[in-house]
Amino acid sequence: MQDINVLKNPKIDTLIKDIYNMLEEGINTEQRDNWSLMCQFSDSIRDSVSQAIKEGQREKSQASLRMSQIGKKDRMLWYDIKSDIKPTDINGSTKIKFIYGHMLESLLILLTQLAGHKITENQKEVTVEGVKGHKDCRIDGMLVDIKSASPYAFKKFKDNTLHNDDPFGYIAQISGYAEEGKDTEAAFFAVDKSSGELALCNIDSIHMINAPDRIKHLKNVIESDIKPERCYPDEADGKSGNKKLAIGCVFCQYKKDCWSDANNGMGLRTFKYANGNRYLTQVHKIPDVEEISYA
Repeated sequence: MQDINVLKNPKIDTLIKDIYNMLEEGINTEQRDNWSLMCQFSDSIRDSVSQAIKEGQREKSQASLRMSQIGKKDRMLWYDIKSDIKPTDINGSTKIKFIYGHMLESLLILLTQLAGHKITENQKEVTVEGVKGHKDCRIDGMLVDIKSASPYAFKKFKDNTLHNDDPFGYIAQISGYAEEGKDTEAAFFAVDKSSGELALCNIDSIHMINAPDRIKHLKNVIESDIKPERCYPDEADGKSGNKKLAIGCVFCQYKKDCWSDANNGMGLRTFKYANGNRYLTQVHKIPDVEEISYA
């Protein structure tokens, strides 16, 4: 067991291997520098858990644009800022998922440092076109955003295919942070919440967006009283002749209002399938499952 893990000129390319090696070989966490890192980690966990428990349910979004929002679809962002719809309450189990997601992200910061890699600009505030945000950090000089992910989402980080399917707008968000530092490359450091596997997903300028242009566009969106086009069109529900919400709309808290004109003005109809609720926008054939009130 080593007292401290010292790397000469650490490079982010070896980050995951170095973390795994450190965990397998062990280091002396009571050594002064390591203990200081452990205390910082404890403070971070305490503060994030305390804040999550204190705040209870989400409040309505502030009527101003944040860097974390620039990857959102136009219509969803318009609802966030312009509508008076109260956010859907978060149940206890979902709240716990959010809390341990934050805990895992703090853990990755700790493991990175204990493995001998350098963290700088931790939670540094950035401003682009008047829009503020906080970058996660730099690791060995590389701009990095840290993510805890479900197995489905993690696969996109592991396979480096996030640029093909980025429903939460992560690339737009990191593009904003990159704009502030004039970075031409960045990375997502992700952990699979189920397996504990780590992945580093590199993003270069080819896949980044023009953050200033995106921000200017979004400012026009939220200044308008007219809703933008829907984020996703509805889609065929098998061969039934029915149409359903696209997956990108299923978990949206605004779907009821957004699709109020569905089913000839009746609104969405919700049917309870074994794999979850299905929201139909057009019903030509009644499904042979229970129809439930909107949920």
